Amino acid sequence: MRSPPARYVLRKCRSRRLTRRRLINTLVFDIETVPDLDFGRRYFGLEDMDDDSVAQAMFHRRRQASGSEFLPLHQHRVVAISCLLRTREELRVWSLGEEEAGEEDIVRRFFDGLDRFSPDLVSWNGSGFDLPVLHYRALRHRIAAPRYWETGDSDQSFRWNNYLNRFHWRHLDLMDVLAGHQMRAVARLDEVAVLLGLPGKLGMSGDKVWPKFQEGRIREIRDYCETDVINTYLVYLHFEEMRGRLDASELERERHRLRQTLHADGRPHAQEFLANWTDEAE
Repeated sequence: MRSPPARYVLRKCRSRRLTRRRLINTLVFDIETVPDLDFGRRYFGLEDMDDDSVAQAMFHRRRQASGSEFLPLHQHRVVAISCLLRTREELRVWSLGEEEAGEEDIVRRFFDGLDRFSPDLVSWNGSGFDLPVLHYRALRHRIAAPRYWETGDSDQSFRWNNYLNRFHWRHLDLMDVLAGHQMRAVARLDEVAVLLGLPGKLGMSGDKVWPKFQEGRIREIRDYCETDVINTYLVYLHFEEMRGRLDASELERERHRLRQTLHADGRPHAQEFLANWTDEAE
């Protein structure tokens, strides 16, 4: 058999080097929210009501208007932002700020990180929920984020690949892309995770965040948010294999790295995730 031309070998080696760099400087993120009670009190004239009564009034009004208690995005307040960061040196899972940190602090930390490092963002429904909510909250707290809003005026590279364009890759909304940008094809993260043999939800869900928050159980909310970003990252790895940016051995190395990270983490929710990570779909 004749040896392949040198230019082919060089091109293949270069392609593999590029593949190994695909994950570098990637930030997977997710947010958790509760009703913005300050807005509810002012807008609906509920100043004399306690917190739960205000929230229930907001849910009731929304249910009457739409048939669902899910509030309009500008009526949400962020209580947790969790991240998984893959850099050349590390793989890290954490939630922004301390448990007692206020909304302004954690939202500012998120946008400050984007301004400093310009990571590629990965989310599940980030275009439809997380980022629009963060837009409103940054507006509310007067948080500047010039790098995030860049579309090529100051940096030409952002003209063709920025965070805001639905069809660019600097922010990859996995839910939107896997559905082919068709709402009728949208799937839930936990169902896609289970499809791949991943844990999915572990006894917590978004509709429980408000009751947990009322009970002061912010750590449980943050832990839940972190397991969502772990599920999202693993779905992302399989997506990168599907579109040819990771081969099977590279995928397995990344999964092994994540297992090691969770083992070293030691926190109960990380260990619970590992215990339920069966890989039965493989």
